[in-house]
Amino acid sequence: MANESNLSITLITLDRAAACTVFTRSDGKEARFPLDTSMFEDTSVVARLDFTPAYGALLATTLTGDQVLFELPLEEPGDPLRGRLVVYLDQNQWSLLSNASRGTERSSEADRAAARKLRNWVDQRRIVLPASAGHYYETSKRFSTEKRYALGLTILQYSRGWQMRDPLQVRRNELHDAFCHRMNRSGSSRSAPVITLDPNALFSPTRRATPARSPKFQGGSTFQYEALLAASVSIDSMLDTQRVEQGPDTGWAALSQQFSDWLDGLEQDAQQKRRAIDIHLLKDLQHELAEEAAAAEVPKELFREWGFKGLVRAVGGSPALGLFREMLHSRHLNKGTTWRTNDLTDMVYLSCAAGYADFVICEKHMRDPLQHGLRRTGLPTRVDRRLADAVAAIEAALATSPAPDTPVT
Repeated sequence: MANESNLSITLITLDRAAACTVFTRSDGKEARFPLDTSMFEDTSVVARLDFTPAYGALLATTLTGDQVLFELPLEEPGDPLRGRLVVYLDQNQWSLLSNASRGTERSSEADRAAARKLRNWVDQRRIVLPASAGHYYETSKRFSTEKRYALGLTILQYSRGWQMRDPLQVRRNELHDAFCHRMNRSGSSRSAPVITLDPNALFSPTRRATPARSPKFQGGSTFQYEALLAASVSIDSMLDTQRVEQGPDTGWAALSQQFSDWLDGLEQDAQQKRRAIDIHLLKDLQHELAEEAAAAEVPKELFREWGFKGLVRAVGGSPALGLFREMLHSRHLNKGTTWRTNDLTDMVYLSCAAGYADFVICEKHMRDPLQHGLRRTGLPTRVDRRLADAVAAIEAALATSPAPDTPVT
């Protein structure tokens, strides 16, 4: 007879059809607890969730039998990336990858080969393909339920739970840490990883009406509960059959167009126009600048003393914000630029990704100003507009990288 004190929970299963939660012990015995109320909406396609505490992994199975494996974060300190390369795909590249991974007629053999290589590298823990809040938004607003499911499934299967922290939070963290560094108080910096498995990193707390509260457990169970909940919600919301309506037009594109047209008519050199663009940007960031200066405990007198040049240095010296600034400069200085509604989303997410990823793949109209910004800031990120080109470069980089850890399968 097994010693009860040495037994452990090896598997926790949430079974939608059986309406119960199943706890499986290391000796193979099970305990079943019925669910009095369903945890799934009618529009949910999740049929089953399996969690293995020993391996830190969550496996979701859909009603049609598709499966999604998510890595879960560890509470212990350390680098969970462990040397893996970070490859960020713009939304159009995820669509291409989705078509290629399913072998649709719209995909080429080169794209299908690239998709297979990416999947193998993900499974071997050589690379991560993080999802972002922008990907969730762009996917969930698609009209076709079938195409929305296929694209969402691809993003989930290739990202495996890895995500890029909300760029709105990243830029706040960068400003806060720049202020701390300026006051020689680097020990007070936040140092939150941008490419992460952390629960609830997809959306900044500033986006939420009220912060979510988790029940308190002993030891590390509260963190584990939050990680499981965040991963389950991410999978469930991405694959939900109900389309999310597109939000209202904020007017950002129209204001940017007006500003660009005004700059085009000025008889000034590029340096003078850059100053005008910086003023425009700092005005847009005024709330973040004030709030993060307060959070970093910057004295009001010192904040005023830094002035315009000091704030520009704080912005320009930050990876994500600095690249966003350079992209703004590049586009506004290009006479005749036409601004589109989605340009703000593209610039915010791509500048954040390029500030912290190893590779970024995006459309040409964003690649060019992004590459220009990378040259000016000195960041080493490679930017491609073709998946096959990027895969060749990734393969070359992997040839010189250390052997991977044993993968979770």
